Amino acid sequence: MAARTRARTRTSTIVVLLWLLIGLVAAFQRGYLGSSEPSCSRLSTIAVTIVAGPLNYVGLNPRIGCSTPQPSR
Repeated sequence: MAARTRARTRTSTIVVLLWLLIGLVAAFQRGYLGSSEPSCSRLSTIAVTIVAGPLNYVGLNPRIGCSTPQPSR
């Protein structure tokens, strides 16, 4: 029973790593990993694209918009 659990865990780990690798490739292909200035929206879009993984190749194009609060005057 323990060997079956270890095999299932190993398989799950490989699937998750492949999923994230495909998402990283999608972010690279879309030019999100360029040398542009980092911002909340840009970093969030990169993270969501990587987490979405293979869904990027079936039409999902995640983009996140965010703004930071401005200090009171």
